[in-house]
Amino acid sequence: MLCEECQMRPATIHITKIVNNEKFQVHLCEVCAKQKHISLPTGFSVLGFDDAGFSVGKLLSSFFEPTEQSLTNAMDNAKCNRCGLSFDNFIQTGRFGCSQCYNTFKDQMNPLLRRIHGKTYHVGKVPRRTGGQLRIQHEINRLKGELQEAVNAEEYERAAVIRDKIKQLEQSKNAENKDKDAE
Repeated sequence: MLCEECQMRPATIHITKIVNNEKFQVHLCEVCAKQKHISLPTGFSVLGFDDAGFSVGKLLSSFFEPTEQSLTNAMDNAKCNRCGLSFDNFIQTGRFGCSQCYNTFKDQMNPLLRRIHGKTYHVGKVPRRTGGQLRIQHEINRLKGELQEAVNAEEYERAAVIRDKIKQLEQSKNAENKDKDAE
């Protein structure tokens, strides 16, 4: 989207104003916004953006709640054993110093990862709404491996339970395929 004022540069500032249930929108580039004296209020930043520009450190620190920030301040003395980086330095730069930092600052990073991603572990690349079949197939494959281990260990009762789970998953997969074909 181009700037509504100069029609030359991309619009990076989008202002929406609602007056008497009427919505007014203005899309400006940074240069035209400065010419019109439109800027963010002093001390106001949006995910790391302010009058000075973008900073990864500002972005990261914006995700910490006050309770997390006080935890961070208490951990300022903690440093990575390998590179000597403190967690405060990480927040300022947005970069770890070495691979050991991930383990050193794991407790401080978990709340941040939970806020950004919703989880602290990788859940895969397949979207939930379209990946149902793939998830079922992965579970079936996992259970088949477990079934083979149970048979090899001569744990036949456990193997029978696993076999039943596999059959149940295959039936639900086939039913889901029939539903898709009917649509």
